[in-house]
Amino acid sequence: MAGGRCCEAGAQLEWKTSNPAESDVSHAYVELEHVSLRYGGADGTLALNAASLSVNEGEFVAVVGPSGCGKSTLMRLVTGLWQPSAGQVFVAGNAVSGPLSIAGMAFQNPTLLPWRNVLDNVMLPLEIVRPHRRRLRRERAEYEARAKALLALVGLGGFEARFPWQLSGGMQQRVSLCRALIHEPRLLMLDEPFGALDIFTREELWAILQEVWMARRPTVILVTHDLREAAFLADRVCVMSARPGRILISRSVDLPRPRTLESTYLPAFTALTHDLRTYISEAREQVHA
Repeated sequence: MAGGRCCEAGAQLEWKTSNPAESDVSHAYVELEHVSLRYGGADGTLALNAASLSVNEGEFVAVVGPSGCGKSTLMRLVTGLWQPSAGQVFVAGNAVSGPLSIAGMAFQNPTLLPWRNVLDNVMLPLEIVRPHRRRLRRERAEYEARAKALLALVGLGGFEARFPWQLSGGMQQRVSLCRALIHEPRLLMLDEPFGALDIFTREELWAILQEVWMARRPTVILVTHDLREAAFLADRVCVMSARPGRILISRSVDLPRPRTLESTYLPAFTALTHDLRTYISEAREQVHA
């Protein structure tokens, strides 16, 4: 329902289609400029081909697309874990040349350390990321209070002394989210963080992530296969082509916040997810054409 409007229960919804190359340069926090990545040398697999994307500071952007299109590759390039074969990546106005300390990351697998309790798992980045690792020893009580406040925010107050094996999958993923946020990153990168969870737990964590984002306003890039998740959480949803990946289209989600599960039943929400599914289906068909 691009360019249309729908009003229900007093809420005005508007969906906009934008060109992914368009951006407010003065506010762009993450920029990919014609980025390509080829695996395995000159004759290897081209994963990304001249992909461009701009994300404004404080914006929540979701990236969706067919399997194998390079969504996770894009994440690794933004965080500096990999370097592009061509093009440039900028974060906070600086070219990315190595791993970023200003980024927090959460993945589909929580990757918690089994020998550390919940509190110590959350505090792990503080032992690694500057300047926190220098301050941790003398300010440990303050940092522990911050970690406990985060755990309480995601419903895990009182679980600080538990170990990962004592937690459900959903609880482990909440710990992973807290760990990604503990050093107050300006950039939060989420790669299918709820993909392994049941639908009820996923929907509960959507609301928690939305609350955390609204309170702290980091810049967020979320990779997901779940179109409802993308539309629920994001300010903007970007659709990637099949491999070699590039951004095909960007759709704004002008649904008032805080969003609730009831929002997902509104006609405009349903229309957006249907449109996104159509874009992805067309991208997949190009592979088999």
